[in-house]
Amino acid sequence: MPIPVLTHAQLRSVEDAHRGASPGLMERAGRAAAECARRLASDSGARILVVAGPGNNGGDAWVAAARMRESFHKVVVLDVAGTPPKAAEARAAREAFLASGGEVVREWPAGPASALVVDGLLGTGIARDVGAPLAAVIERINASGAPILALDVPSGLDSETGRVRGAAVHATHTLTFIAHKVGLHTADGLEHRGALELDALGMDGEAHAAARGALLAPGDVAPWLAPRRRNSHKGDFGTLGIVGGNRGMVGAALLAGRAALLAGAGKVYLGLLAADAIAVDPLHPELMLRSVDDAVLADVLVLGPGAGRSPSATSVSMFERTVLPAAIASAKTLVLDADALNAVAFSETLRAAVAARTAATIMTPHPAEAGRLLGRTTAEVQADRLGAALAIARELRVHMVIKGAGSICASPDETWAINTTGNAGLASGGTGDVLAGLVGALLCQGLEASRALRYAVCLHGAAADTLVARGKGPIGLTASEVALECRRLLNLWTEKH
Repeated sequence: MPIPVLTHAQLRSVEDAHRGASPGLMERAGRAAAECARRLASDSGARILVVAGPGNNGGDAWVAAARMRESFHKVVVLDVAGTPPKAAEARAAREAFLASGGEVVREWPAGPASALVVDGLLGTGIARDVGAPLAAVIERINASGAPILALDVPSGLDSETGRVRGAAVHATHTLTFIAHKVGLHTADGLEHRGALELDALGMDGEAHAAARGALLAPGDVAPWLAPRRRNSHKGDFGTLGIVGGNRGMVGAALLAGRAALLAGAGKVYLGLLAADAIAVDPLHPELMLRSVDDAVLADVLVLGPGAGRSPSATSVSMFERTVLPAAIASAKTLVLDADALNAVAFSETLRAAVAARTAATIMTPHPAEAGRLLGRTTAEVQADRLGAALAIARELRVHMVIKGAGSICASPDETWAINTTGNAGLASGGTGDVLAGLVGALLCQGLEASRALRYAVCLHGAAADTLVARGKGPIGLTASEVALECRRLLNLWTEKH
């Protein structure tokens, strides 16, 4: 089963359903944290410093400290608030540690470096930027020089969005409870979480039942595409039409077409918008360079790579005024990328036509393009990537991905997935064009829209990962290299299933 990811509201619903259970959730989390800390502390005789905040995350930390002390570890608790927590279970955990004679300090302890620092300062549910007193504690944690174990989420990281709220712990390891959180897998969360481990606290089934989102990993998507029968022909794998490549941007359409060929589309028609475009692709003469009118006759269409938006270019005007509206009005499955997205963003007529489609539509925006579709800034999209993805999917009735660190796929039924593959090597020109071609190729091979998008996103990131693992990047990784590696992985994944 896919690994579930819960929003903050879903997590609270699961927790509320288990209030009064024995042992309580805080006791379970504290025990799990103590076990994890024992594994991570390299020097069993050195001090483990537990930073306990005023809330439930601090309660988990107090329980963990008590359990580690019971196993004869040298534990010191930095009691940041110095007053009993409001929550009864957290207050009881603190009182129990104090009653047992555990060592508690109010200031950062002097002396040798700790074997481990356990961050139980803030946890999930942070509602505002971290203020000065707690920000100073976070700074001390980060400057400690010791391994840092964050409980649930690194303090200061928004568990819902992955955004740093003023200051955040840079953990070397995060132990998260019950289910994965959105913010651990996208945006700044990828920089702050370190190695990530989940302890469901015995609530795996409840997390699966509550989730609308999941993690996207190679093992999840690989079974979706069956091995090819020996008795196959190119007609079995569809014809993809790609329209784009205006003057100065022909490469974008070529990259999309080449990626589609390498990912197994039976035939690829490339309708280039540039009047002086090449008549044949010398690297991949298998690409069929046709007129735009011919390209749009294909089974599946990818529209927009390198299309441009200059109002003085006749071909762009033809694309926006004729090709794109006709395609949207058709019964074909569409992949809208790059300047097709911009055209939709700036035209209420096209927006309404997309939302009214009965055939599947896929959109592949980067954050700036997503912002245009929503009437928001890029920063606003990045501040809530999941919310933005769901809003576009819901309003335009499309399957879509917001690309970036922890790409988020969303569908009109408000199910979603966060991709776990990919790296900074994909932050280069042309990789988005390759992704659009991959999606189109997978649609041609029979995957329905949601699966085609998610498979392509996961494959695209995995290709970058394996290239970097072999020393090709992340610096200087090219889109063409990613497309070639996608072919290798696609065959490997398919053969295994």
